[in-house]
Amino acid sequence: MITLLVILYVLVCLFLVMVVLLQQGKGADLSGAFGGGGTQTAFGPRSGTTLMHKLTTGSFILFIVLSMALAIFQGRRQRSVMEGIKTHKAKPVAAKPAPKAPAKPVPVKQAPVQKAAQPAPATQGGAPSQPSK
Repeated sequence: MITLLVILYVLVCLFLVMVVLLQQGKGADLSGAFGGGGTQTAFGPRSGTTLMHKLTTGSFILFIVLSMALAIFQGRRQRSVMEGIKTHKAKPVAAKPAPKAPAKPVPVKQAPVQKAAQPAPATQGGAPSQPSK
C-alpha cells in the first residue's frame, strides 16, 4: 500500500513541476519587463481560468493529500528494521576467580635504625672553638 502511494506521489510531483514550468508568467510579454502593464490593478489583469491553472490546482491538492497520507501511514507503522534478523545468544563467560591471599603473612625485614650524630658541645663565649695547634 505504501509503495503504491510513494510511486503515485513521485508521479504527481513530476507532473506538478512540469505544469508549473510550462505556464506563462503574468508579466511574460515585453512590456512586463519594463514595468508596464495593461491595467492599473495591483496584481495585473484578471484573466479566465485556463486548463493549465486547473491542472496546477488539481495536482497541488493531490500532492498535499498524498503527503499527509504518507505521513499518517509511516507514523502508524511500528516495524523494526531488525525484525527479520535472527540473533544468536551469547554464551556466558565464566568469571576468573580472584587470586587467593597467602596463608602466612610474609615477614618484612626492617632496616637497622642508626643513631643520629650528637651535636658538638657549645663553648661559653658563643664563638666556635678553635682547634689548638
